[in-house]
Amino acid sequence: MKAQLLLDTKCTLGEGPIWDARAEALFFTDIEECVLYRYEPASGNLRTFPMPERLATYAMCADARYILLGLASRLAFFEIATGAVRTIEEIEVGMATRLNDGRLDREGRFVFGTKDESGVHKTQCAFYRLNADLSVERLPLPACEISNALAFSPDGRTMYYCDTPTRKIRVCDYALDGTISNDREFLTLSDDTGFPDGAAIDSKGNLWNAQWAGRRVVCYDPSGRELHRIEVPVLQPSCPVFGGTDLGTLYLTTARENMSEEQLAAEPTTGGLHMVELGVVAGVRGLADTPFAGRPVSAS
Repeated sequence: MKAQLLLDTKCTLGEGPIWDARAEALFFTDIEECVLYRYEPASGNLRTFPMPERLATYAMCADARYILLGLASRLAFFEIATGAVRTIEEIEVGMATRLNDGRLDREGRFVFGTKDESGVHKTQCAFYRLNADLSVERLPLPACEISNALAFSPDGRTMYYCDTPTRKIRVCDYALDGTISNDREFLTLSDDTGFPDGAAIDSKGNLWNAQWAGRRVVCYDPSGRELHRIEVPVLQPSCPVFGGTDLGTLYLTTARENMSEEQLAAEPTTGGLHMVELGVVAGVRGLADTPFAGRPVSAS
């Protein structure tokens, strides 16, 4: 299977695609350019929302007026109609880090991690959870350098995550109340190239992982066995998501950062949004997210 260009957005660091089933729209971010994109496949309409700082991760809210933002330094609510940003809490204040990957669990809580920006590869980052009451808690998981690959099994009782530089994806048991236990290694990438980046779960519980610097998205079953592989025509795929009316389309963000002019000329679709019709090709479907239930205190 091969991914094809859908939108030539030339993102510096395209990331975090999310499918909003209510509006049948795809959201994705260019972290470094501080832009959130909204794309409607049916009409082809593409809209952009400027962000006050780098937007690393985000989630749809149960109250459709808002989007939960994971900005570089803080969690916040974004009011779509007005563009107003309301801070919830700053994260890792005073540290050379920023927010990175995030995912809603099946109960609608937002789990996210951070990324080291010290320049010396410190393992100083962590994983957190934002609850519906807007409380933030640090999760009892190992410290990391670059959080990624957050995903939840269809029943919500298994959580996947990784520290990208280790090239290992980990897994843990995740109880209904959010209690974490039995943290263990899921797999180590077997290829000589590529690092685990963003991930998505399909309806059968298989993990689809974008592999940065590896030109591929790889699907693993719950035992860690490889099932499918998607070839990507660019070096740096970053994150997949299932979307479309039947959740059978895999959308994939990519990135141009740290690439030479020669590399960019050789890979003209770098930084664009790519796609594969997995429902048609392989009979694969995704899962709809449970929206985040929290809302700004002043909202009614």
